[in-house]
Amino acid sequence: MTHATSLYHDSLVWDMVFIYEPEMGNATNLFDRYREAGVHFISVHPAGDRHNTGEAVHRIARARTQIKEHPRAMLVESVDDILAAKSEGKLAVGLHLEGFRPLERDLNLVELFYQLGVRFVHPIFNLVNSYGGGCADRIDIGLTQLGVKLVHEMNRVGMLVDGSHAGYRATLDMMEVSHAPVIFSHLGCYAIRPHIRNVRDDQIRACAKNGGVIGITGGGFYLGAIDTETYFRHLDHVVQMVGPAHVGVGLDYLADVAPLQAFIEARPDEWPGKAQGAWEPMAFFSPEQLPELANLMVKQGYADDIVRGILGGNWMRICRQTWK
Repeated sequence: MTHATSLYHDSLVWDMVFIYEPEMGNATNLFDRYREAGVHFISVHPAGDRHNTGEAVHRIARARTQIKEHPRAMLVESVDDILAAKSEGKLAVGLHLEGFRPLERDLNLVELFYQLGVRFVHPIFNLVNSYGGGCADRIDIGLTQLGVKLVHEMNRVGMLVDGSHAGYRATLDMMEVSHAPVIFSHLGCYAIRPHIRNVRDDQIRACAKNGGVIGITGGGFYLGAIDTETYFRHLDHVVQMVGPAHVGVGLDYLADVAPLQAFIEARPDEWPGKAQGAWEPMAFFSPEQLPELANLMVKQGYADDIVRGILGGNWMRICRQTWK
């Protein structure tokens, strides 16, 4: 066993974003793949800006039941739960939302969703909503007044604020008004791959100054390719700019790309740029490539504690700091 292999198996491996879409074939059926790849924690998103309050609650309830029924998974709500699942050889699974339309503008529901197990949310998904501007809209309005109140309420209950899918100005507003670190759970670096979803250098600096963590996605259309070297380039860009404490893994992996292709084609306003190749290559960096990533980090001279931090320690630190 090489040093990199041993280091990987000794680390807490944490993937901040798992696409939970049973209708697309992405659900508990993939959990064993993640366990076999050495992953210890994933966060799944059963609902978001396509769902109202009732729909979101039903989808969260379905996800909770399916997770708890899986014999080698554990539904978790705290960092200690994650560590307990790891010690039992089970995959720890948490919950988050992709967009906060399910609030229906009622901030009293933020605490309710937290009680249902939702531990982070990106309030805005691509298009402008009640809380602010999205990355795919023509005008970036930043956060609305209600959006600022939402960030503060998320701070109060211990729910992480995620800038993924939000517009440029909205993310800067989030980091300015938040009383807790703001994360980017899954994206790439704009300096390497110019894309509406990718984070620019000043956003990276602001995130680090705020104490946040940037999760590197596995989407080939965000990275430019899905080989391990390309993934590392995005990761290393953040490391070289703000240090290794502010980067982690957020793969957003999808096993079958055909449903996503159809989804994007059906929503050109929400997912613009198809004709210009914005959604190519339609492929994903897989959980099985994570050991290769650890090996590459070691070859590039990353110290053991830095590798452990990027694989999961940085996410664990920020979640222990924020969740209540």
